[in-house]
Amino acid sequence: MIEFDFSRRVGDFQLQVQAVLPAVGVTAVFGRSGAGKSTLVDAVAGAVRPDAGRIVVGGETFFDADLGVDLPPQRRAIGYVFQDARLFPHLNVRANLFYGHKRALRQGRDQGIAGDHVIALLGLESLLARRPGQLSGGERQRVGIGRALLAQPRLLLMDEPLASLDAARKAEILPYIERLREEIALPVLYISHAIDEVVRLADHMVLLEGGKVLRYGALGMLMADPELGQWIGRSETGAVLACTVLRHEEALGMTVLGFADGELRLPRLPFPERHPPGARLRLRIRARDVALALEQPQGLSISNQLAGVVADMAAVDAGHVDVGVVLPSGAVMRALVMRDSVNRLGLEIGRPVWALVKAAAIAG
Repeated sequence: MIEFDFSRRVGDFQLQVQAVLPAVGVTAVFGRSGAGKSTLVDAVAGAVRPDAGRIVVGGETFFDADLGVDLPPQRRAIGYVFQDARLFPHLNVRANLFYGHKRALRQGRDQGIAGDHVIALLGLESLLARRPGQLSGGERQRVGIGRALLAQPRLLLMDEPLASLDAARKAEILPYIERLREEIALPVLYISHAIDEVVRLADHMVLLEGGKVLRYGALGMLMADPELGQWIGRSETGAVLACTVLRHEEALGMTVLGFADGELRLPRLPFPERHPPGARLRLRIRARDVALALEQPQGLSISNQLAGVVADMAAVDAGHVDVGVVLPSGAVMRALVMRDSVNRLGLEIGRPVWALVKAAAIAG
């Protein structure tokens, strides 16, 4: 488990956070700029000292103000990936990757993360002899991630690692981070203010606002909570579905995904070679992109049609209602509809409906 309950004042800003997180998978620390995300993970890493409280990772106390415990950063065995890769310009990629690796082994830290595995995982085979100045931004970040992994950490901290990249470079590197999540059993704290990154990468989420933890828990549960809209934007809430790539249909420019309740069609994924059939990924279906019907429509261009039952309804404002639709598997879709539509359709809890999702609206 990762446990923290501490406070830290910086000028007029007061960080007061408390959460208990699973020591597996990716936990996103999400919030607006100035929410306290970086201060939180810097305290976990030992870069800043809290004023009070405690931090425990994997059963080991990193910090406890009452007991006088404050492990130095080098004893916490944490890998840190920054916004910029911070590679050594005079070393080639191989030397950058293995910087700190031998020291970690001498200190008895061997998490079983092999160099060859990391190089293959991050697609670095052809880059090993290059210097950082010969790399693209996405390539430098992949090397930075690899270096952090080969330091044999017990915990990986990623501080907005995609923030300095353009959209094309982000699309290039995201599949590699997904593979890391799937193939390396290492807990990750991933800082971000981009909800698309969070949905694609995270298993759990900590929502920070004004230096306080507002919510934390499983990503799918939080994203399906209509109250989350007041912090991330009403248009951003919705369902997060675990899917498997079934096929890419090149001629139609389409990717077909399978999930517990059937199939979903969406525009062909970028870099389809990195998402071969059988690959797992998550989809976000925003509540604003879901329409409801009482019967399965015929002669309609919307091919994603899912049968379900109204599970809950919550007023969002005077004109809109957030409707939760439970699918046969138990997954919950959300639809943001006009109050007039609720009245016209006679929507109520327990009523069977069809959730309709345009392929172009699905965020992969």
